[in-house]
Amino acid sequence: MSLEELKQWFTIKHMLDMLAEYRSFGVIPGVLLPMAEAFLPFLPLFVFVMANAAAFGLWKGFLISWIGTSVGSLLVFFLVRKIGRQRFFSFLHRHPTIRRMMHWVERRGFGPLFLLLCFPFTPSAAVNVVAGLSGIAMQQYMLAVLLGKMVMVFMISFIGYDVVALIRQPMRTVFVAVAIFLLWYIGKKVEQRFALHDGK
Repeated sequence: MSLEELKQWFTIKHMLDMLAEYRSFGVIPGVLLPMAEAFLPFLPLFVFVMANAAAFGLWKGFLISWIGTSVGSLLVFFLVRKIGRQRFFSFLHRHPTIRRMMHWVERRGFGPLFLLLCFPFTPSAAVNVVAGLSGIAMQQYMLAVLLGKMVMVFMISFIGYDVVALIRQPMRTVFVAVAIFLLWYIGKKVEQRFALHDGK
């Protein structure tokens, strides 16, 4: 599959068509897509959440996406926590950057993790793996994931629940584009701020 075909595959329109095609399975496809992104971070979570909101409505779509991405993130965390000490992951423990990130997570705890997970462009797959390798309490990370993902998924769902309006109302499209850029920009600033503080 070429890059162009891959881009066409992961569009909101194609996701909506797929959800309609598999409507007989109920909410299962809508849950599985965000869950899969936790294991395959190249998948576009933003598109999945917007498609769920457009297909199922704002609140139901939000709940489906939140459950999917939260369960996926926690599964990655639990898997890494369980097998992360084994030989297969030993090279990660020795990597200087990974070790710094692990110590950062252990020292900073809930607050910064919650803020990072609120933003859709944070590399949450990396956060899940590093948290699993670190010594952070399981309950602490579960709370950060559930609350952080709740904020993030609702923001995207609110933007995407009326996809038709994005096409028919150009000003709404501009507003959404600006909102997405701001989410990306603020998220990067938060990451840089925490990294700067950690280096001191």
